[in-house]
Formats: sequence, structure tokens, C-alpha cells
Amino acid sequence: MATRSTLADLTPSFLFLLLTATLGPLLFGYHLAELNAPSEVITCAKKSIQASTTISRLTTAFKEHFTKPQSTEISTSALPQCIPMTTTEFGLISSFFTLGGLLGALAAGPISAKSGRVRTMLYAALFATIGPIFEALAPNISTMTLGRFIAGLGAGGAMVVCPLYIFDIAPPGRKGFFGSFTQVMVNVGILITQVLGYFLSRGQLWRVILGVGGMIGAVQATAFLLGGQESPKWMADVGKVGAAKGVLRKIRGQGADIDAEVTSWGVSDNARDEDDEEERLLAGSDSPDDEQSPSSNGGLLSPTHKPSQNSETLGAFAVLRDPRTRPAVFAITMIMCAQQFTGINSIIMYGVSLLSNLLAANSALLNVAVSGVNVVVTASAAPLVDKLGRKTCLLMSITGMGISSILLAIGIMRSLSILSAIAVLAFVASFGLGLGPVPFILASELVDANAVGATQSWALAANWIATFVVAQFFPMLNEAMGKGQVYFVFAAMAVAFGGFVAWFVPESKGRADADEVWGRGKGRERVD
Repeated sequence: MATRSTLADLTPSFLFLLLTATLGPLLFGYHLAELNAPSEVITCAKKSIQASTTISRLTTAFKEHFTKPQSTEISTSALPQCIPMTTTEFGLISSFFTLGGLLGALAAGPISAKSGRVRTMLYAALFATIGPIFEALAPNISTMTLGRFIAGLGAGGAMVVCPLYIFDIAPPGRKGFFGSFTQVMVNVGILITQVLGYFLSRGQLWRVILGVGGMIGAVQATAFLLGGQESPKWMADVGKVGAAKGVLRKIRGQGADIDAEVTSWGVSDNARDEDDEEERLLAGSDSPDDEQSPSSNGGLLSPTHKPSQNSETLGAFAVLRDPRTRPAVFAITMIMCAQQFTGINSIIMYGVSLLSNLLAANSALLNVAVSGVNVVVTASAAPLVDKLGRKTCLLMSITGMGISSILLAIGIMRSLSILSAIAVLAFVASFGLGLGPVPFILASELVDANAVGATQSWALAANWIATFVVAQFFPMLNEAMGKGQVYFVFAAMAVAFGGFVAWFVPESKGRADADEVWGRGKGRERVD
């Protein structure tokens, strides 16, 4: 019966919106890992690339001496085959993506609260389309850095708004499951770029890898323009209850019972009655069953709509001052830091170079396998978030990552290739079990609706700062401490963050609202 109910919730409209929205997280994962496999080709560090460049120049000189140059050769030689740069400069290019993500994350919360989820994701998709153009056509370090920064703006905004949007449109009782799709699509993006990197890390084909991200961003922007539907929960919060019900009916299907879900929005009966009456007047119908209106497609309503009681949105600094939201902001921010400081992006961003000496040519292939395992584990573990609970999955995940970090450190230090490969796979699998998907769900469950946007912005800002720290300083720290020893640091971080989750973070599974999560009052039980 539960399976049949779940399948009934998967309407074409819902699946379209889910897929379109999660292209944002997919692009985040894509850009996060796009420089991993082709790093040696891009930076001219690969001897074969340098040799082929020399041969190419000699061949070109020979042709120019004995034949007339053709106009088509000008375009192929207009861009350098690689861009010479040091390890520090390459780290700077990698980390500028996170700086753009930080600014995008800070801006996305207030914008989505004011302008809506879909419009904010559309803005993010436009940045995600423009940034890769600069990356793919970059003749030098500064242009590539600019492209990474612009792409980061889009990814930062998407990673704030997409989880909120999915939580709003997901069927009741399945919000944890579909919320995990944020991390699933991040992993899909990583897998795509690792596969492309495995086959295209030669010549100037690395530019194709960087340009594909812009194509995906263009697809997302087009999909939002053609068929995007605003979050019905957000519309209800700003007083557009009738339009919200119309959109929700499209998402759930015309025959679905949406009364319980509408009630969960917290809109008063008087407000709903007034809104229904106005919708009937606008539609020119006296029938109480006729709830179709010109605004039911998620567009703008008449200005006579009054905001609901939940529409007093808290800003970024208000959630820090409010004693009801401050603990949640602290908890979610710390979990987002845990996601990065336990070391996942050391594998995602630098796995090929980290293991190249140990696994030789197999390091790139291992990263493809790692990305595949990440997708499979995260997708398979998605139901566990609803069954075992958010906190349990987090603790299991952090424990597994801590143990894997120790094994990986030993494997690298002692040149044990098999142990290192197994440790990397276990490390990534543990991440996908909980620390990957769960943090993106919590903002919608630990605070009330009027504080979700600001809380998510703080959480993602902390995540981006932590990502920047790892991206910028991991290569230096790994080199200074000696190969592999940095993973002892990540293991210690896992112990610290595991203790924090066990002691401070409440379980939100089955709780009706933030008050019940934090034990501030009684509420009805939510089935999820």
C-alpha cells in the first residue's frame, strides 16, 4: 500500500520539477570535480602534453614553411593547448569557485524569500551558463579564475534554494527520501565530469569538459522558463493561498487529496475562506468546487491578497538574534562544516593527483569508480534517512569516514595500493550514507518556515568557506605533513564532529515542527 501511494505521488509534473531543480546540485558537483582528472593537462604538468605541444609547434612550422596556412587553422591555434601554472595558482583557481559559491549562498536566501524559489534558481542557472563559457575559452589563469567564480555564484545559489524547493514540493512522508536527491545529483555531476575527464584529458579536449557545464546550465534555465512552477508552500507563506493550491494540485495530480497538506501550511481557516472566495470571483464562478483561477499556474496574483500569518520572514541577522532559531543555525552550520572538514573534497578535487604515485595510471579510473560508488550508495541509502532517522545516519556516516581516514593514511604512507583503494571506496560510501544528503534536509526541519531561507544561507555559507579552506590548503598541508598523514587530521575531525552530533543535534524524523524537534511544545506527529 505504501509503495502504491508513493508511486501515485510521482506525477509527470513532480518528476519534471524534481529533475529540473536538481540540475543545480548536479552542476555544483560537476564544477567541484571538473579540474580533478585533467589537472595535469590543463597546467602543462604532464610530460606527454609538453612533448605533444613541441611536436605540434614543429609540425605547424613545417606546414607554414612548405604550404599556405588555411583559415581554419587559425581558430584551432587561437587558444593555448595548456595554461602553465604552479600548484598554488591551480589551488587558487579551484578555490575561487568556492568564493563565488559563498557569495551566491549568502544572496540566495534573502532573494528566494522575497522573489520565490523558482526565480532564484533561474538566476542561478544563468550564472551557471555564463561561467563555463569563460572557463572553456580561457587563454590564461585570470580568465579561467573569473569563469570559476561566476560558475560558483550559480552553484552557491542553487545549493541553498534547491533543497528548500524539493522539501516544499515533495509528498508528505517522503521528504527525507526526495531531499536526499540533492546529494544524489551532486554525486551524479561528479561522476559525469570524472567520466569525461577519463576520456578527454588530452590535447585541448579539456576545454570540452569545462564547457559541458554551461550546456547543462542552459538546459536548466530553459526548463524553468518553459515549465517551472513556484513552490506552493512559499506562495502560501506570502499570502497567495489560492494559487498555491492550484500549483499543488498540478504537482500531486487532479484527483489527489491535498487538504491535509494545505492545512500543514499553517494558514488560518479565515484566510483560506477569504482566498477561496476571491479565487471564485476572479474565475467568474459561483461554484465552491470550481477552484481553477487565472493565478493557479503559480503566477502573480491580485495585490488584494493578504499575507499569511507565517509571512514575517526572518533575515540573516535576525535568525542569529532570535533564541528560537539560534541553536538551529549553530547546529546546521556545524554539520555543514563537518561535511567538508572530514575530508570528502580532498578525494573529489585532488584524488587523481593524490593517488597518482601510488596507483599510477589507475588513479583516474579509481576516481571514476569512487564517483560511481558515491552515486549508488547515496541513492540506495536515501530510504534510510526516513527509516533510521537523520541523526542516526549522520553518526553512522561520520564513524565510517573516521575509520576509513585512518586506513587511507596508513595505505598511502606505506604504499599499500589495495588498502588505499579500499579505504577510498569505504570513505566515499560512508559519506553517502548520511553526511552527504542529511545536512541539506535539516534547515527545513529544525526551524520554522519564516527562518528557513536565512538559516540555509548561513549553513551553505559555512559549507562554502569550509570547502574553500580544503580546496586551498589541502595540497599544501598534504605536502608539508608528508603523503597521507593529513588523513589523521580528518579522522580527528570526525571524532570531534561525531561527538557534537551525538550531544547537540536533535532528531527531526517524525516531528511535526521545529517546536517539537527542540522540545519546546507538543505537536502532531509527522510521518516521514
